[in-house]
Amino acid sequence: MQSIVFWLLAIVSIAAALSVVSARNVFRAALALVLCFVTVAGLYITLNADFLAAVQVLIYVGGIAVLIVLAIMLTREIQRGSQSNRLRIPAFLLAGLFFAVVAFALVNTGWKISTDDPLVPTTPALASRLIGPDGFILTVEIAAALLLAAVLGAIVLVREK
Repeated sequence: MQSIVFWLLAIVSIAAALSVVSARNVFRAALALVLCFVTVAGLYITLNADFLAAVQVLIYVGGIAVLIVLAIMLTREIQRGSQSNRLRIPAFLLAGLFFAVVAFALVNTGWKISTDDPLVPTTPALASRLIGPDGFILTVEIAAALLLAAVLGAIVLVREK
């Protein structure tokens, strides 16, 4: 069952990544990027890397993707999408060459697969350091409030009169 979920998430992640680079609308590309980040977090969960999944969701989905969406919303004239240019074919050829090199390296590498589960789960240790008696949750909350104030200040500065 876990391998089925892994392959389903991998297919959705690749489809979302292809949607990011092929979408003409910048906002839809950003939403596809959020989907790609979330599915990568799901892949981490299926690989028993729960700490990496939490970091993926907190930093990439919660921070980077929201920042990109806010930047797009504050940008004027996003309706036109990305303009085509004369470097599209060389970029496509270079991407194909890069894909061929990576595929060659993946196929010709002897991968060692471990069937053992991780020895120590990582999430309870992190939770005890954040929420425990000497935890750092207040510091994290203060940093989040400061970042929110900075984003709101940026929005107020760039809005039209």
